[in-house]
Amino acid sequence: MLFRNRRYALFLLCLFLLVPIAGHSASAEAPPQIGIYLDGKKIVTDVPPFITAKTNVTMVPLSVISKSLGANVSWSQATKTATIRHEGLVLDMTMGQKFALVNGQRTDLETTVQVVSGRVMVPLRFVGTQLQLLVTWQQATRTILLQSQEGGEVGPGPGPGPGPGSGNSETLRGAWVSTVYNLDWPTDKSYGKPEQQKQDYIKLLDDLQAMGLNAAFVQVRPSADSFYPSALVPWSRYLSGKQGTDPGYDPLAFMIEETHKRGMEFHAWFNPFRATVDEKKEGLAANHIAITHPEWVVLFNKKYYINPGIPEARQHIIDAIMEVVRGYDIDGVHLDDYFYPSGSFPDDATYAAYNTDLLSAKADWRRDNINRFVKELGESIHLVKPQLSYGISPFGVWRNIADDPTGSDTKAGVTTYDSMYADVRTWIQQGWIDYVAPQIYWSLSFEVARYDKLVNWWANEVRGTNVKLLIGHAPYKLGTKEAGWSTAQEIINQLIYNKNVVEVQGDIFFSAKDLRRNPLGLIPLLQQYYQQ
Repeated sequence: MLFRNRRYALFLLCLFLLVPIAGHSASAEAPPQIGIYLDGKKIVTDVPPFITAKTNVTMVPLSVISKSLGANVSWSQATKTATIRHEGLVLDMTMGQKFALVNGQRTDLETTVQVVSGRVMVPLRFVGTQLQLLVTWQQATRTILLQSQEGGEVGPGPGPGPGPGSGNSETLRGAWVSTVYNLDWPTDKSYGKPEQQKQDYIKLLDDLQAMGLNAAFVQVRPSADSFYPSALVPWSRYLSGKQGTDPGYDPLAFMIEETHKRGMEFHAWFNPFRATVDEKKEGLAANHIAITHPEWVVLFNKKYYINPGIPEARQHIIDAIMEVVRGYDIDGVHLDDYFYPSGSFPDDATYAAYNTDLLSAKADWRRDNINRFVKELGESIHLVKPQLSYGISPFGVWRNIADDPTGSDTKAGVTTYDSMYADVRTWIQQGWIDYVAPQIYWSLSFEVARYDKLVNWWANEVRGTNVKLLIGHAPYKLGTKEAGWSTAQEIINQLIYNKNVVEVQGDIFFSAKDLRRNPLGLIPLLQQYYQQ
C-alpha cells in the first residue's frame, strides 16, 4: 500500500496545501481561519503554520510531525539538523542550508529550516512531497478537503464529484512516441529492417498498454518529412538513415492497425514548422522544402524553420497534414509547441512583405500568423472528417502574472504567448481546437512554476467552452535534481490531483522511452493507479 498509515497520511495532507495562501511572516497577523476536514471531521490544532514572506513557503513545527502524525523526528542542536524518519525514508534538513538530504541524496529546498520562538520549523510542501502525500485546497471557501487514495470524497458537504478525472477508465491515458533522433521508435539499429521495426512497435504498444495506457501519440512528421508515403514531403531519415528512402512498407498504416487491434487510440503527431534538426542541407531529399522552396525557410540557431509569416508555406504544411487526414483511419491530429522558436528570429523582411493588416507590433503579427494557421488547419480537418479530434500541446505557461494579470502565478523564463507567439487562449475561446494539452513539466513543489497552480489555471481557461483539457506529464524528469522529482510518487500525486479538477479529461506522458525504463519504480505505481 502506498499509504500504509492512512490517518498519518491524510493528516499531514491537511496541512500540505496551505502554501497557496498569501505570504506572511511568523510575526505577521494570522490569516482568516482555514477549515480542514479529515474523514468528514474538522481538525483542530493549536500549532499554526506560518508562511515565509519572501519565498511564500509554508512552515510547520517539527513537533506536529512527531506528536500528531507518528513519524520519528529528531533535532541536533550541535549541527542544527532536523531528521525525519518514516517507512524507509530518512530526510535531513540543516538550518542555513537550502538543500536537504533524502536518503543521502541532495535535493534543493526553497527555504531553510528555521527556529522560531524555540520551535523547529520545516517546509511543509517539501516534507509532504517526500512523504508522498497530497490534499485539495478550495480557495473560495478556504477549506481543505481530503480525499483517500481510493478516490472517495471525505470533505464536508457536496464535493466536485468524480468527474472525468485521470482515474476514470473512460479518460485518455496516452504517451508521446518521438521519432525524431530515433528517440522512442524506431531505433537506428533497425534501419532497413521493416520486420524489426514492426516487432519493436508491437512491443512498445504492449508495454504501454500493460501500464494502463490507452492512446499513442506518434510523431509522423518530425522535420518536414513523413512516416507515410507522401506526394508533398520526403520519407523520414529516421526510418532508413537516409531521407527520401522508401522503408519498404507503410509505417503509418501498420502502426494504426496494430494500435487499433488493442482498442487503443492512434493520434498522428505533427511537428509543423521545424524543417531540419541541423544547418546542413547535404543529405536532404530533393523534394524537401528547404530544397524546393529555400525562400520559405529560415536558418536560426543552426536549424532551418519553415517561416510562419509566409501564407504559402503555412498552406504547404496544412496540405501535408491533410494527406494523412484523408488517407488514414487516425483518431486525431496532434501538434506540438513548435511554432516560432524563442529568440531573435530573423524575419524582418517577411514582416515588411506580408504584414497586409499593417499591425504595428511584430509580435502581434507573428501571433496572427499562428492564429491563422491553427484556425485554417482545424477548418480543413473538420470539413473532411468532422468527428476527428484536433488538439495542440503548448508549453505549460501561457503568460506569467507579472506580464499579464490574467496569467498564471508563475515565473517562467519563456512563455507560449510571448516567446513562441502562440495565443492559446484565443484558440480556446474561439473553439478552433478540440482539446489543449499543456506540457506541465514541473512538480508540485517547484515554486517557480508549480504543477497544481498551472493545472488550475488551464482548467479555468477551458471552463465554459467545448475545448477539452489534457495534461502533459514529465516522467523523464524523475531522478533529476529539480525539486520534486526524487520519487515516482510525484507522477501519481499529479494524477490524483487531476481527479479533483473536473475539467481534466486525460493525461499524456513524455515520452514512451522514459515510461518504459521504469524510472524510480514508476510502472507498478501506474498499473496500481489505473487499475483502481
